Amino acid sequence: MGLFIISAALKIQSGTVMNRPFEQLGQPRDIIRQFTPNWFTVTMRTGVVALILPELSSGSINLWLGGIFLWQINIILFISFSLLYSLRWLFYPTEARQIFFHSNMSLFLGAIPMGLATLVNGFLKYGLPLYGDSALEIAKLLWYIDVVMAVGIAWLVPFCMFSCQQHQLHSMTAIWLLPIVACEVAANSGGVLVQYLAISQQTVAILMASYGLWGISVLPAFAILTILMLRLALHQLPSKDMVISSWLALGPIGTGALALLSLGSQATRILTFIGQKDLGMFLQYAGTASSLILLGFGLWWLGLAVLMTLKYIRRGLPFNLGWWGLTFPLGVFTLAIYTLGQQLQLSILHNIASSLAYILIILWVVVATKIVQGFYRGNLLFSPCLKSFLDKG
Repeated sequence: MGLFIISAALKIQSGTVMNRPFEQLGQPRDIIRQFTPNWFTVTMRTGVVALILPELSSGSINLWLGGIFLWQINIILFISFSLLYSLRWLFYPTEARQIFFHSNMSLFLGAIPMGLATLVNGFLKYGLPLYGDSALEIAKLLWYIDVVMAVGIAWLVPFCMFSCQQHQLHSMTAIWLLPIVACEVAANSGGVLVQYLAISQQTVAILMASYGLWGISVLPAFAILTILMLRLALHQLPSKDMVISSWLALGPIGTGALALLSLGSQATRILTFIGQKDLGMFLQYAGTASSLILLGFGLWWLGLAVLMTLKYIRRGLPFNLGWWGLTFPLGVFTLAIYTLGQQLQLSILHNIASSLAYILIILWVVVATKIVQGFYRGNLLFSPCLKSFLDKG
């Protein structure tokens, strides 16, 4: 399976070499005018690779340093993208607002809190050894910001879908999941965060809030997956430029399992503080059992995603930012297997996760190379919602 996935990545269509930066943009300010939140998917994918690297070989200083480097690069990327998108709202507010009326681009708003969540986890994984307790305070502050953004987007974007956008079943893809999944990503970050906090009423509140975030996300996500399966059965596979989006379905499954494992591992310790030790033990055991079921479902969907991708390889798969959909879902699925293996002390799960991690890293390198080239040329800086707005005007 790994060889098939790698071969698919290597058959991305390549463009003509450009000698001048942003050659395909009309003018430099179009970098801001055409900037859209789907660029935050780059931070999601880079962040998850940074978090996985040290898991490949415990004690390897090189992988640890590689993870730190990627995490710090990811911080720079997130700040840069946030600045560009903020400037778009500042200089082109009317055009920026059109995102709420666009049936696809609005969904990518969910990538912003998900990208931020990888920074939160990075501050806990790498920041604490590097910067001490200040990293914990930064992580806690960023987590609160992440939760507010995730919940707000989980409400706002579906409301726009229901009230001012046009959607059809035959054109539906797994990107419908993006504004919903951000809450369970925040839930997992909450589970990681409480591991480093002293037990208090605030720690209990973060734990319980994280379970609430899990419910906000996973249950609607499974409803969307049900509709997606109906769409695939009735209208067949998506077009070749959207087939990579089928990998996104692995995201809520993997993140849902990972969040249950992270939260469950801390539930007994934290809930004992309020006299609810039995509830904590139940949440721990239920999290382990549920994660096994979810990972089984994820394995089934992974097989389908591979088959869908293979079907289109011979026809040529056009490269776009959606190719990052190969990495984050596979990354959180891999992290969930790693975490389950650690909690159950099963080396076979660690070996399976390591195999997936190596595939993930290869995919990340291939896609990152194409992204850098596309950004340099300017051909990936394109706002569909702006085009729709101008066409109407």
